[in-house]
Amino acid sequence: MSKDQFKTRLQIAKDKILKKELSNKNQNSSSIGAAFKLSTELVAAVAVGTIIGFILDKTFGTKPWLIIIFFFVGVVAGIINVVKSAKNMQK
Repeated sequence: MSKDQFKTRLQIAKDKILKKELSNKNQNSSSIGAAFKLSTELVAAVAVGTIIGFILDKTFGTKPWLIIIFFFVGVVAGIINVVKSAKNMQK
């Protein structure tokens, strides 16, 4: 085997290793991104529901009932959003 052939084969092997490392890195970052997206959807739905409940409670003077109701509505809506997003990610 000549020196040029060896260098060529060595470069090909290095390129394969580099591509494999990059693909693993992209998979990890996309997994983290997906987890962040799902958790953000859940937290946002709960926060919006709680804020709406707080505003309505303040308006109608029914503290704390509407906060509690809209908190649970937010939790249910968040869980539904997470399930829908998870199904879309699997496609």
